[in-house]
Amino acid sequence: MSKRTHTQNGTARPIRLLGDPVLRTECDPVRTFDASLERLVDDMFVTMYEEDGAGVAANQVGVSLRAFVYDCKDDKGRRHVGHVINPTLVVADGEMLVEPEGCLSVPGLHFDTPRHAHAVVEGVDVKGKPLRVEGTGYFARCLQHECGHLGGGVYIDVLSGDARREAMRAIRALDR
Repeated sequence: MSKRTHTQNGTARPIRLLGDPVLRTECDPVRTFDASLERLVDDMFVTMYEEDGAGVAANQVGVSLRAFVYDCKDDKGRRHVGHVINPTLVVADGEMLVEPEGCLSVPGLHFDTPRHAHAVVEGVDVKGKPLRVEGTGYFARCLQHECGHLGGGVYIDVLSGDARREAMRAIRALDR
């Protein structure tokens, strides 16, 4: 059974991989809310579903704008599907959970990554209407992960010590 519920419209775009400068550049705020923004969001959903991801940030498809989409479950098994334009991570608190995390831009690798058990993101939808998204468990992890992308980060940036060294070795091994 496919996860796809959001749209049949849109076109899958290539995922940018670690090393592409767009992933390491802070994204610009969305200022124009029009049909091209709606197309971008539709394309991001199609890309996320085709790549079997839980979320995709705009810069992962080569667009340096502050936007992401998501489709994942929280710690109670409730499914959350949506998008956020111009998101701000306003709360990241609760227990620090260290669990395996991966990223479509760093394919095939998963590392134990510390994330807060609770997160709140505020932003707007494609029409500019304010929204607030609150998540726990895996969904909180997803919200923190996608907001990190929009600031020019990738999940390996939050690793430290042995976990970071292991991740960097694995990434270098992929480049050979």
